Amino acid sequence: MIRINDNYLKLKASYLFSDIAKRVTAHQQRHPDPAVIRLGIGDVTRALPEACIAAFHKAVDEMAADGSFRGYGPEQGYGFLREAIAANDFKARGADIHADEIFVSDGAKCDTGNIQEIFDNGARIAIPDPVYPVYLDTNVMAGRTGPYRNGRYDGIVYLDGHAENGFIPDLPREPVDLIYLCFPNNPTGATITADRLKAWVDYAAANKAIILYDAAYEAFIRDDSLPHSIYEIEGARQVAIEFRSFSKTAGFTGTRCAYTVVPTSLMAFTASGDAHSVHNLWSRRHSTKFNGVSYPVQRAAEAIYSDAGRRQAADLVGYYMANADLIRKEMQALGYPCIGGENSPYIWVSTGKESWAFFDMLLEKAGVVCTPGAGFGTCGEGYIRISAFNSHENVATAMTRIRCALKS
Repeated sequence: MIRINDNYLKLKASYLFSDIAKRVTAHQQRHPDPAVIRLGIGDVTRALPEACIAAFHKAVDEMAADGSFRGYGPEQGYGFLREAIAANDFKARGADIHADEIFVSDGAKCDTGNIQEIFDNGARIAIPDPVYPVYLDTNVMAGRTGPYRNGRYDGIVYLDGHAENGFIPDLPREPVDLIYLCFPNNPTGATITADRLKAWVDYAAANKAIILYDAAYEAFIRDDSLPHSIYEIEGARQVAIEFRSFSKTAGFTGTRCAYTVVPTSLMAFTASGDAHSVHNLWSRRHSTKFNGVSYPVQRAAEAIYSDAGRRQAADLVGYYMANADLIRKEMQALGYPCIGGENSPYIWVSTGKESWAFFDMLLEKAGVVCTPGAGFGTCGEGYIRISAFNSHENVATAMTRIRCALKS
């Protein structure tokens, strides 16, 4: 008799964004007009930068001729893209990262979910609350947790984020092995200073732990004093893996290109205490289970680092951040405390009400989709996340509708 993986039965019935989609579909069936404005899921709405499109077309043309056609590429990514990433995203900021430590992939979501495979199932996991659900759910699937009770899984060390600590969790009070961090944070938009990040690096070094650092939103940082990468912090090469994505940086959500950095100096240990290269383990996993991102997509990603590509990508980020400014100011003017939206495309709004109820109210009365904070963890109750990823016109209309709904 074939058996299922019983750990899947521990998962909540459906993924957060599936629940939202079902509620929105039901609303649209009841109210076909006016059109719903979606400020929930973090998907971009603007076209790819022109420099990326030009590179994409050129690479597709290469695939049309026998002499320039490319078949299977290197699983880790083409050297031209990895060299550009190392030079522009790390060395330019004083971070000692090399091209051979970069693994190009089809998404940071995939990598943050898959990375846990190379670590022992008995590893003690520390996960923030509120949190991007993929970190938690993939560890549930792997069997690292007990059952789900009262909004949390047994066996996980939860790192509480709340208004009092600015949604930047305190260090664990007990030793842990794997630590998930995300800054600028999804969902809260909170950012972390170099000094506070150094405390996490020092904790990981003292406890022989590894930090899984999600920096997918670093392009939205406007405060020059904030670190864009954990590798700007002394000692991070020995304790951290970093995840990056072109999805929000340059609108690649439908194109799929990202990368993970695993320094060659990062070690993990066997039960007997023998050190092994995490870089080698991830390389083995990556090359076995992944066949690489397509050549045209990697050429398009490389174009982000051209002079024109940098300007155009910065313009995209600026476009969405103008939306974030408007959302934050409007919600604050209505009397709702917010964080985020200054160095992040997400605005985390304190509603003073149950978050799913507030979600339903905005959907019914304003035709606007947000994300209920409770979907990100127990510490998200009473909050909603509003995304800046939409057109200026739709965001302005949404805020007018919200203002009318909340004042009625």
